[in-house]
Amino acid sequence: MFDLAGKTALVTGAGQTVGAGIAQALAGQGARVLVNDVIAERAQSTVDEINADSGTASCVVFDVTDHAAVTDAFQSSGQVDIVVNNAGNAGTEKMRPTPFVDMDPADWDAPIAVNLYGVLYTTHAALPKMIESGWGRIITISSGAANSGVNIGVAPYAAAKSAGQAFMRTIAAETARTGVTCNAIALGLMDNTAGGDHTASLARAIPVGRLGIPHDVAATCVYLASEESAWVTGQTFHVNGGTHMT
Repeated sequence: MFDLAGKTALVTGAGQTVGAGIAQALAGQGARVLVNDVIAERAQSTVDEINADSGTASCVVFDVTDHAAVTDAFQSSGQVDIVVNNAGNAGTEKMRPTPFVDMDPADWDAPIAVNLYGVLYTTHAALPKMIESGWGRIITISSGAANSGVNIGVAPYAAAKSAGQAFMRTIAAETARTGVTCNAIALGLMDNTAGGDHTASLARAIPVGRLGIPHDVAATCVYLASEESAWVTGQTFHVNGGTHMT
């Protein structure tokens, strides 16, 4: 079950933390993984870990906010069966609250460019070959901030993540009869969100009593990337330790 042998997956922002965990999990199920990051050294580190663990991976370095670079990367990568839009930018340092009213419009650019336009660009580049082949999986890593009001200074980020979820639902409807599925995963607070005492206080507020780790997300990605998820599309999965229950 969840065998990905013969499939090629591209994971954006896979040079560290959640993205690296997703890339490793997909490789562990047999996928050939194209590890993307804007920093080559980070991407190579994930590639080295995968290959050392008997997986198959290579680097694909590009900035998801650069449409031409994204298009070129997909054109030169051959058939890409699975895309995980993981690259993200919260637009704030260590979650320090900055009320929207105090933000400069220039502060909105990076979170919207990475979290929305990055998703649009990669999806647009991947879809034609997926549709032509009759099989594809697009998974967008979102955030619980898109679904619940949070006072942590990330209003533009939340707006972009919410738009990403809506985009997945719309593309899911457009591609429903092509063999392509499109879903989102809304994350709760992860163990890379903050540090020290602040991390401990965040963990106490989560029903299961801890922050998320990459494996929590990667397991859901593996399912959504697999043949077994063929009847699941246009959905947002909440992976958050119980902080958002529906």
